[in-house]
Amino acid sequence: MKRPTIADIARRAGVSKGAVSYALNGQPGVSDATRRRIMAIADEIGFSPSSAARALSGANARAVGLALCRPARTLGIEPFFMELISGVEAELSARSYALTLQVVADPDAEIAVYRRWWGERRVDGVLLCDLRTDDRRVPVLEQLQLPAVVIGGPDGTGTLPGVWSDEAAALAETVEYLAALGHRRVARVGGLPELQHTRARTDAFHAVAARLGLDPADTVTVPSDYTGEDGARATRRLLSAARRPTAVIYDNDVMAIAGLSVAQEMGLAVPGDLSVVAWDDSPLCRLVRPPLTALSRDIPAYGGRAARLLLDAVAGARAAGVQTPAGHLTPRGSTAPPRTP
Repeated sequence: MKRPTIADIARRAGVSKGAVSYALNGQPGVSDATRRRIMAIADEIGFSPSSAARALSGANARAVGLALCRPARTLGIEPFFMELISGVEAELSARSYALTLQVVADPDAEIAVYRRWWGERRVDGVLLCDLRTDDRRVPVLEQLQLPAVVIGGPDGTGTLPGVWSDEAAALAETVEYLAALGHRRVARVGGLPELQHTRARTDAFHAVAARLGLDPADTVTVPSDYTGEDGARATRRLLSAARRPTAVIYDNDVMAIAGLSVAQEMGLAVPGDLSVVAWDDSPLCRLVRPPLTALSRDIPAYGGRAARLLLDAVAGARAAGVQTPAGHLTPRGSTAPPRTP
């Protein structure tokens, strides 16, 4: 799919290329109605006059893009994305590349950002996060032929290369560990249900619970939005049940810390009455009391690997997907055998 030109705008607007140039540059020579029509068409097809010189020269932008469909307020408190971005930045800065970061409200807005970046040559490639089931962003990026690397997979990435780890293996290790401690009622506070990695973890959770002979009624998953507030609400709901769990696995550290606080607020001892496990270890997990058992992985290295793969694709190399080491369990003071009734 070729990048839009002034000729494309002129053809769609039914005017000369000179009229388009006047309109885009704010010069007299066209009516207000024609100017508005030309500007609307330029916006629709992703053309920007500020990028014209770069487009003609064929120069690279020396930047890659990352659009995140998350509330901006959560990014500052969620260690995963900060560590991921630190790994990406370390790799990019070593090659004199910049990172263009934009927070968007929904997938439609994210797709619009990709089209604008592509049309304006703002970036040479993009990193795609939070892969969804039947993700509409993948075919759009394939159509644009904008170099892209998916942080996630391996399924659902189309022809785009991805960087991923084995979510199912990490989840199975955690449930097996809790079962070995004697836990039979294990709950999980999961992430957004539409995300592919959430589905992979949920499927693995129920599969390993069934293999270990745990009662399905005692192994439930409650969805959340990764925030501490939602994690706290999910924890209160679980701990208020008639058969409350003796262990809870959280899909990120922020929710796990909120869950720890709720348990203590409700008069439950951790780990005597409730064991707590956090996904994606961070310094926060080691600062609370008791320190949290967590699934650890090298997130900055994960981001750096994705950045290297993207820069290879930008350079024209045929990039292949890469599997990184799965998270491994680091037991700490928040897990123990359940208290005998």
